[in-house]
Amino acid sequence: MEMWLLSCYNIFEQNLRQRNSLKMTEGARNEMAMRKKKLPIGIENFEELRKEDFYYIDKSGLIAELLHNWGAVNLFTRPRRFGKTLNMSMLEQFFSLNGDKRIFDGLDISKETALCEEYMGKYPVVSISLKGIDAINYETAFRMGARAVRRVAGEVQYLLKSDVLSESDKLEYQSLLDSSMDEATFCDSLRILSEMLEKHHNQKVILLIDEYDVPLAKAHANGYYEQMISLIRSLLGEALKTNTSLKLAVLTGCLRISKESIFTGLNNLKVLTIADERFDEYFGFTDKEVKDLLEYYDVTDHYEEVKRWYDGYQFGNVEVYCPWDVLNHCDRIRSEPHVQPENYWINTSSNDAVKRFIEESANSVTKREIERLVAGEVITKEIHQELTYAEVYQSIDHIWSLLFTTGYLTQRGKSEGRQMKLAIPNLEIRDIFETQIMEFFKENVREDGEMLNRFCDALQNEDAENVEKIFTEYLRKTISIRDTAVRTEMKENFYHGVLLGILGVKTRWGISSNREMGEGYADILAEPDTGDMGIIIEVKYAHDGDLDGACKEALKQIKYTKYEDDLEDDGVENILKYGIACYKKRCRVMLAEKHIK
Repeated sequence: MEMWLLSCYNIFEQNLRQRNSLKMTEGARNEMAMRKKKLPIGIENFEELRKEDFYYIDKSGLIAELLHNWGAVNLFTRPRRFGKTLNMSMLEQFFSLNGDKRIFDGLDISKETALCEEYMGKYPVVSISLKGIDAINYETAFRMGARAVRRVAGEVQYLLKSDVLSESDKLEYQSLLDSSMDEATFCDSLRILSEMLEKHHNQKVILLIDEYDVPLAKAHANGYYEQMISLIRSLLGEALKTNTSLKLAVLTGCLRISKESIFTGLNNLKVLTIADERFDEYFGFTDKEVKDLLEYYDVTDHYEEVKRWYDGYQFGNVEVYCPWDVLNHCDRIRSEPHVQPENYWINTSSNDAVKRFIEESANSVTKREIERLVAGEVITKEIHQELTYAEVYQSIDHIWSLLFTTGYLTQRGKSEGRQMKLAIPNLEIRDIFETQIMEFFKENVREDGEMLNRFCDALQNEDAENVEKIFTEYLRKTISIRDTAVRTEMKENFYHGVLLGILGVKTRWGISSNREMGEGYADILAEPDTGDMGIIIEVKYAHDGDLDGACKEALKQIKYTKYEDDLEDDGVENILKYGIACYKKRCRVMLAEKHIK
């Protein structure tokens, strides 16, 4: 009996240990889930990213390809937010004498043992970013540039104690630390720094220049372009053309500035643009990389929305996502699973290229081309990737090229010479176009004041025929959004916005949008300044082209939801109810039987 009890106790104890073990395993799993790698939002320092346990999508294959396909001076042009700065930081860490080799363990480049033996940690590196040079005048911009040079020169002050450098060498180096640096010294600075480093280390130098064209873009926007292009031309000429201490140079930028303008005489320049197949997968995230990222953070159910909103850029032969958007959205959906996709791009850019493009669309051909793009169609245009910032806004043809190089449009399929098939990459960029279209429309409403006042008068006078006539006329003048690939309510939002803009000419009218009324939300409520009238407007998109049917549906909705009840309670006696149906640039307007109390 005792033996039986002891046996039962042992079995009970074993089961208890197993249950506790399972609980501990489950707890460990939960703890592991809580301890996922951090998302590297805004992290552009490669060493920090690798050492501080951030999630990293391996782009180190770029190093091997760069070395296997040697070019003395390499320029990568990519839109902003696609990882250029992080890749430059990776190159710096790989080549630098002071780089930590361990941060490359497990990455693709570590498999290239011969390359790592020959190049890793073997070179002095000069790395400078010009993207912070953003000023309203040349003098301030120059001071910012000089400060950037001093910061880079200040990192190697051991040169002042070098046994190899002469006193005159040290004086020349010292001039790079001087707060009163002049333009001549600035232009010579990268060459001087390279020469001093080569002498001290007896090894040629790797030169990295990130966002070389930002000072030019800012200078063009603020009216000192000629001064700035002269300065940058001299800086790059000295650093890249007459620099005998140079082993390898890599530059990044958004635009490929024409050779005649800034890279004069530089015969060893290799330009790698978004149209090139080489290096096409090293900037941006590939589809597989995004799937792996979403799986790692247990949010794979959001894959389709991430793809629709942030994919669609074609670099060479590879379709890529914008990393900035993917990382930001992944971060949000981890804590808010039901959050809707957001336009992260629009908050980090002025979107001047799209704004200027919309403003230049005065002719009907360009208007139709914009409408086709927003509708998800592809158009063919001649693209010039070698432009200057002074040229990009000179003609609508050049703006097409600017939109392509800055990522607002992307290539579809193979190009034939300069002829490229272009499309809006995704829903995020489409949203930027729609936003700028609506902004342009609102800014120009005042120019059509007479016509739009006639519209409002017809609306108030129960003249549905003229309301329809004037609105149709106005739709023909505007850039419409007629995409058949999005939900009907999104299309209705466009016409809703146009109507609100038109009604805005009546500054003394009360205008409400999506106001809670009766048993629903009225699209638009207009209350003329007479004080005794309310105009209820319900907007419908006739997706099948049946304008009459959509109009009747709009009036039916007004009646069913009893929108007028609130107005009656407020003592409004004259209530007009309009159904307005739209399809592309056509509309139909119907007025319900007037309700007078």
